[in-house]
Amino acid sequence: MSETRNDEQANRYEIVEDGVVAGFAEYALVRGERIVFTHTEIDPAFEGRGLGSTLIGFALEDARAKEQVIVPICPFVAKYVHRHPEYVPFLDERIRKAFE
Repeated sequence: MSETRNDEQANRYEIVEDGVVAGFAEYALVRGERIVFTHTEIDPAFEGRGLGSTLIGFALEDARAKEQVIVPICPFVAKYVHRHPEYVPFLDERIRKAFE
């Protein structure tokens, strides 16, 4: 069973599988109101299980709950937002049009 969490000390969301960090999504906070997703990585031993999508879904829901503006610099996060347009209203207004 997977566990997702926000490791605020490391500025990254993590997905843990059987006690092992299987992947992470790094971010930078700008003034606490803007979250910039910079890089997502899933350990090759855990690929193909949908963990990346689970991780990003959790991270975006957390950002939305905190009312943070989302900036998806990471290509994986950007692709996720394209497939899940319910997150478009929470994107930085300067890049939102590229997703609509």
